[in-house]
Amino acid sequence: MPSTPRRRRFVAGLLLAPLLTGCFAADGGDASAGGSEGSRLKVALAFPPAENFSPYGADATLLSRLGVTEGLTRLDANGVAAPALAESWSRENDRGWLFTLRDAAFQDGTEVTPKAVAAALTRAAGADPVTAALSGVELTAEAADDGRVRVTTAEPDPALPLRLSSPGLVILSAEAYAEKDAVSPVGTATGPFELVEVTGTTAATLDRYDDYWGGRAQASGVDARFIADGTARTNALRTGEADIAEAVPVSQAASLDRATRRETATTRTTSLLLNTRSGALKDPKARAAAREAIDSSVLAKGVYEGHADSGASIYGPALTWAADKRVQPAGRAAADVTAVAAGQTLTLATYDNRPELPEVAQVLKQQLEKAGFKVKLQVREYARLESDALAGKFDAVVSARNTMLDTGDPVSILAGDYTCEGSYNLALLCDKKVDRAVSAAQSVTDTAKRQDAAMTAEAAILGTDAVVPLVHQRIITGVGAEVSGVLLDPYERGLVGVGTRR
Repeated sequence: MPSTPRRRRFVAGLLLAPLLTGCFAADGGDASAGGSEGSRLKVALAFPPAENFSPYGADATLLSRLGVTEGLTRLDANGVAAPALAESWSRENDRGWLFTLRDAAFQDGTEVTPKAVAAALTRAAGADPVTAALSGVELTAEAADDGRVRVTTAEPDPALPLRLSSPGLVILSAEAYAEKDAVSPVGTATGPFELVEVTGTTAATLDRYDDYWGGRAQASGVDARFIADGTARTNALRTGEADIAEAVPVSQAASLDRATRRETATTRTTSLLLNTRSGALKDPKARAAAREAIDSSVLAKGVYEGHADSGASIYGPALTWAADKRVQPAGRAAADVTAVAAGQTLTLATYDNRPELPEVAQVLKQQLEKAGFKVKLQVREYARLESDALAGKFDAVVSARNTMLDTGDPVSILAGDYTCEGSYNLALLCDKKVDRAVSAAQSVTDTAKRQDAAMTAEAAILGTDAVVPLVHQRIITGVGAEVSGVLLDPYERGLVGVGTRR
């Protein structure tokens, strides 16, 4: 897309996502705002926009990681809801909450008002398909008095402050919604960096927003390139074409100096999602046979070269509370590879934006074939894979998913990914026992008891063999020697913030 004036709107829908500023380990430097002009940052990102920068789908963290957009709340380092555009909040009753707004302005110069916030949340609540953070949740928002917004849910939702930190529930000005079928954060967001140009799916240009409520960013802008090939991203860092390269492949980690390599434990789990609705693995006995055929320790030690832990469950070791609360799956079917019709081939798909995934899929293909399956492998770029995966066109999909990305609530990921109405249900699972367990967990208010209920629901999901957890990842970020203040975020929502500079 060619360059246009700074205050224009894109017709295409563009991402909305929350900013995380200074809440996670930063790569040196002071995370406070600086007064100097600073240099521009060159950032290499792994995922080009897959849905034309839709705020309500898989693209929802792109501008979050670049510091463009933010929501009412954010996640702190402990996964707790913390103030962002809302200074504070309180619960009125079991379904209603009041959020008090801070003094802030949109990048188009208009004020962040209760009316504007309510309109943004109303637009998100009416998105089709629904944004993952609102899967199974009916939400309404309205302006209240004293600079506050009232948010009400159809059913009690104790996780609402966490939910409102979602990358899909950011706040934009009224101008963002001027087009009926499009949402644009160009000049309408609230973060420290403003999107000013997009070049198709290859690049984006951002300038510093000097009136950001959290202080003036130390970098004068960001030049982002979307480079799906992991080796190319690493080479861009090595040659100085990039100051920051996200998701460095483990195969390239050793080629970087220790001073330019950062490894972060995350809540991302690589899993094998099995199609429960149709095809070779519709029969639970066939899925059980697929699960028994897999040795995930080979993946952690081999493919990930020790930069991952063997899959224990949907929730990995980065969530320290999960290990002591784990519930053993019950009711699994007896494994029987002959449940797959004679001559039927299992189609296994994955994407190459995360370069380890094709190798993971190749190892799984070998393990499954050794067990008696016939397997055909498909590898695509994520943008060309997602719609077919959600439509059930594959028998199995290898996917890397950050379990805390959408809301920071351990129950919400289960609702979005494994229930009948889930918006990101790659396994196409629709099981009454699972839905009941997830629904029960959603109603629990106490944090510890909610975690217990989440583990019970997780056990119900694992009992269907719709998902086989493979490894829990550690993300490697390449950081140039002169760069400081990079946000090393276990939730993968933040990368560039107010204190990021070179």
